[in-house]
Amino acid sequence: MALVSQTGSAHRIGVESVRRSGGFMAFKLCTHMESLKMKENLISASSLSYSSGNLADGLRIDSARMRSKRGGRLIVATGAPAEEATVATQPLTKEDLVAYLASGCKPKEKWRIGTEHEKFGFQIGSLRPMTYEQISGLLNGLAERFGWEKVMEGSDIIGLRQGMQGISLEPGGQFELSGAPLQTLHQTCAEVNSHLYQAKAVAEEMGIGFLGIGFQPKWRREDIPMMPKGRYKIIENYMPKVGSLGLDMMLRTCTVQVNLDFDSEADMIRKFRVGLALQPIATALFANSPFTEGKSNGYLSMRSQIWTDTDNSRTGMLPFVFDDSFGFEKYVDYALDVPMYFIYRKKKFIDCSGMSFRDFMAGKLSPVPGEFPTLSDWENHLTTIYPEVRLKRYLEMRGGDGGPWRRICALPAFWVGLLYDEVSLQNALDITADWTPEERQMLRNEVPITGLNTPFRDGLLKHVAQDVVELAKDGLKRRGFKESGFLNEVTEVARTGVTLAEKMLGLYNGKWGQNVDPVFEELLY
Repeated sequence: MALVSQTGSAHRIGVESVRRSGGFMAFKLCTHMESLKMKENLISASSLSYSSGNLADGLRIDSARMRSKRGGRLIVATGAPAEEATVATQPLTKEDLVAYLASGCKPKEKWRIGTEHEKFGFQIGSLRPMTYEQISGLLNGLAERFGWEKVMEGSDIIGLRQGMQGISLEPGGQFELSGAPLQTLHQTCAEVNSHLYQAKAVAEEMGIGFLGIGFQPKWRREDIPMMPKGRYKIIENYMPKVGSLGLDMMLRTCTVQVNLDFDSEADMIRKFRVGLALQPIATALFANSPFTEGKSNGYLSMRSQIWTDTDNSRTGMLPFVFDDSFGFEKYVDYALDVPMYFIYRKKKFIDCSGMSFRDFMAGKLSPVPGEFPTLSDWENHLTTIYPEVRLKRYLEMRGGDGGPWRRICALPAFWVGLLYDEVSLQNALDITADWTPEERQMLRNEVPITGLNTPFRDGLLKHVAQDVVELAKDGLKRRGFKESGFLNEVTEVARTGVTLAEKMLGLYNGKWGQNVDPVFEELLY
């Protein structure tokens, strides 16, 4: 075991083996664990704390950062990924990487809900994308009026931070709230409402609106400005080498996702399997991206379809999660084989696209020969992996399209009801236990096209969805916070089998006269 030097003391992870009925050995992290086993001189506290979201996939801010006051408003001097102010004294081992994931285990009373949502900002008069100058004005306005800390990359404002919430920019300027880890769905919905109130208060004065949809319905890819973030330029150059739709993913998609906790390796495995098996149902229930460049695109969830040809080395349904041998170590093996994008050194992003993290661990990464990765490098690498469910020190459910504000609350409600209640979780495992890898992949492939009307076994997927939504509602009721009402709209979608995408298509082919512009008003926040 490697050690962390922390105020002069060495701390060691305590682990106990536990036998589970599935026949595999799982390892349960002791709940009193204080620090991760690491061969480094220092690990910043923020890099080990629970984060509700990725904050632009890798953004980390901690008290050790240089900060300054300008005009009475706190400014965070850099918005770059975490780069610890130390050099690894010894190479990391695979055991260190496994321990990093295991450090996310926490007792049930400490489980929280972290919700993220993205939305398209647009100019109300022309329905055109916001320019970066307008986005900068919006971020500065929020900081000045509502007390957010500015996050900078060089001289460019690229985000905001307030407590454990973050506002960040996706590559095409999609405006993202990464919410704080909260105890109840009522708190989550209140957080969303507060954010939308603030964003609209500033944006409306600028003639800016926000659209809740999964794929940009009108703009061409070349119409959308790329945000001035160093990591995005590297990824932009790499994407066309590994898939035909990666730039569309970067510039023209929006999602809602939720980040949830686990108490042990065994608990993580159960939740990971349910999350993957039922992710196509979530995609169908929240399908809301039927338009591309002003026309029907033939999909109910074009956003979901985009991920099938983005970069298959870092996306997909991860069939190995259902192997008896799966655990933290197997996920580490998978992540080590996902090609890198970049590392961050001396306030600059270094292009490592397509290179191997295994080589980095051996000191053989060609841009920095002889240098070994830090914990922050591993943490940043994990944020560049995009399966339907992603493991960090928590699990991310990634299958939902962006949508209206009620659906921002409904998506976490769906997964909390299933995964945070033991009875519903076990029932969901029982429902999906005999689903084959081929069936799970078939659902992943077909749901973006046919949604809840996808044929499955002797019926339609909507029949399974109805049962699953009832499990989620029952789970929420047993939590005792009166949260089941957040699933009312989703319950109706499951009952009828008619998704929001299909409702939008009905309006497009009817009342709207095959003009997509009214969707900007129909799905306006």
